[in-house]
Amino acid sequence: MKIIMLGAPGAGKGTQAKMIAEKYSIPHISTGDIFRANIKEGTELGKKAKTYMDKGELVPDELVVDLVVDRLAKDDAVKGYVLDGFPRTIPQAEALDAALAKRNEKVDFAIDVNVPDENIVKRMSGRRACVGCGATYHIVNVPPKKEGICDTCGGELILRDDDKPETVLNRLSVYHEQTQPLIDYYTKEGILKTVDGTVPMMDVFSAITAILG
Repeated sequence: MKIIMLGAPGAGKGTQAKMIAEKYSIPHISTGDIFRANIKEGTELGKKAKTYMDKGELVPDELVVDLVVDRLAKDDAVKGYVLDGFPRTIPQAEALDAALAKRNEKVDFAIDVNVPDENIVKRMSGRRACVGCGATYHIVNVPPKKEGICDTCGGELILRDDDKPETVLNRLSVYHEQTQPLIDYYTKEGILKTVDGTVPMMDVFSAITAILG
């Protein structure tokens, strides 16, 4: 079962992707995780990716495609996978389709977790991250016991640059311009399924599992 998760930044598609991966015993493959690992390790790719991510811009296709296709060839992805954060553009989607076609494979489902922009700005500007251990909170949904202080390590909680409203709005405009066309692309392919991302998390998950069967 080869699944692509679509949805704007902050729509909750990453959370859903992890739950799908667990339920169906397939790997959750996130380009964000791949980038973060490279940034943490200080690789050349990581440094390049960071310059784009810090500005809320998308990482260029050529930095992403080879990395993802290589990941899909690993043994744990034989039964399928959930792709989260890729493809983001039509050229990426076409490159993925071409790479899969060489192995006589294709994507089975593209699931769009649909959330209006104003909901996303509220969600993301409420996020807080610990400078010490990296734990994340939300001032409304998952508040720390003591305001501004991490429950786990006592570190300071901050609003990350990429969660600030102006950066979120920039990311959303980039999303609508470059990624929205994928909705049309996968609709034409006949594999797009849309779920309402504004309802509670488990209701979103139920809607997705009803589609996947």
